[in-house]
Amino acid sequence: MKFEIKALEIPEVLLITPQVFADERGYFKESYNQRELESTLAGITFVQDNESLSEYGVLRGLHFQREPHAQAKLVRVIQGKIWDVAVDIRPDSPSFKQFVACELSAENHQQLFIPRGFAHGFIVLSENAVVLYKTDDFYNAGADTGIKPDDPSLAIQWPLPREAWKLSAKDANLPLLREVLGS
Repeated sequence: MKFEIKALEIPEVLLITPQVFADERGYFKESYNQRELESTLAGITFVQDNESLSEYGVLRGLHFQREPHAQAKLVRVIQGKIWDVAVDIRPDSPSFKQFVACELSAENHQQLFIPRGFAHGFIVLSENAVVLYKTDDFYNAGADTGIKPDDPSLAIQWPLPREAWKLSAKDANLPLLREVLGS
């Protein structure tokens, strides 16, 4: 198997580690192989790749797109290190408002699969980080929204203190989850 797949505390969120072939010249890996991952990611067809460059302390998120444009994501880091978070925002889910988080880095080669129905965010822990993620639906500005990363109902313990965060104006003004869901 070219990929090790581990279900996290919320079993629909998966940590995927590719097999890496390293020697004195560097390394080679398949970061994605549809045939190898089709049984794990059944029904997922990725249609868009997104890439961001961020410096230390940048917190992006928590973002998601509303139905019918919700997106599943496969997130990886190609330079640097981030702490990546997926929050279950499906009101009928037994893990509603729970989150999982893991460190993704260029060194560990791990990827996080986040299904539809989750908000996603990350904070940069290295000097800078380049994050690449695949989505299974195209970006839709009218469906784009998010949740305040320090929403007290989520109780996310980010690894950097609030005063170290660098937020965009958009992310600094995101609503609380209850405001987004209308409850």
